[in-house]
Amino acid sequence: MQRLVPADYFLLTFTLPAELRGLAAAHADVVFDSLMRCAWETVLRFSQNDRQLQGTPGAIAVLHTHSRRLDFHPHVHLVVPAAAVDAATPRWRCKRRGKNGTYLFNEKAMAKVFRAKMLAAIEAAGIGLPASDSRQWVAHCQSVGSGEKALITLGRYLYRGVIREQDIVACEDGQVSFRYRNAQTGRSERRTLSGVDFLWLILQHVLPKGFRRARNFGFLHANCKRLIGLLHLLLKFDPNRFKLPRKVRPAMLCPCCGAVMAIVRTRIRPTSSVVVAVLPVIGVALSSCKPSPQRCPAARGTSVSPS
Repeated sequence: MQRLVPADYFLLTFTLPAELRGLAAAHADVVFDSLMRCAWETVLRFSQNDRQLQGTPGAIAVLHTHSRRLDFHPHVHLVVPAAAVDAATPRWRCKRRGKNGTYLFNEKAMAKVFRAKMLAAIEAAGIGLPASDSRQWVAHCQSVGSGEKALITLGRYLYRGVIREQDIVACEDGQVSFRYRNAQTGRSERRTLSGVDFLWLILQHVLPKGFRRARNFGFLHANCKRLIGLLHLLLKFDPNRFKLPRKVRPAMLCPCCGAVMAIVRTRIRPTSSVVVAVLPVIGVALSSCKPSPQRCPAARGTSVSPS
């Protein structure tokens, strides 16, 4: 959030066609890296050729390898502000809003450029292309306002796994059922697979070792913190207003007297009797009330642990 700039933001999505997904599974490190790099190079080219921008844009890119049904579906999302920096002038330029809002780039034109760059990158890596090449490459561009909601959504994908634990609704008789939201109907649906197929569905989304699925480009790169700070100062823009309020932890009440308790120490409960170096865990909490020691164990300084 500290890198937000005063401009309209767009969410760009570049998808690898189905004909090349087998190639991506066999050469994940090369294809995934080319996917993110070619998507950025496409945005860079359109920004430099745009009459209103004529400069280097910024982008936050995140790689996704799965659809909502957890099928192998490599695509990359880029959160891009409709602005650019011209280092030669130097100047800061933004796209002007029209009657129908801000327009960034043409989707079909981006798809053609992205296709040419992607195929050239795969051939340069020495990987043979399949005989049947898809002519329908998808590049989607959607306005996301000031950008904070799109960044929050992408951030959730970074800090959670392929599937949330609460979405696994059943696991019995060797079958695993999970729920997902259908993108077309918006309704929640259920998919049931065997345990082996479910594990394979999850493992095919494991990225190559050391691969960075989130990258910053242009003036949103990590090396451009001073530039972002200068833009905030000159444009009188305060990014702190987009900070999310911290969730207040609910109070822990004494099970005996109901008074609020304060955690003073926590320890890890041993999972096996073989482990002798770790002491028995218990979260030690003391009550702030003053009941009689006969009624409340917290008043006697006794540890209270969950069962």
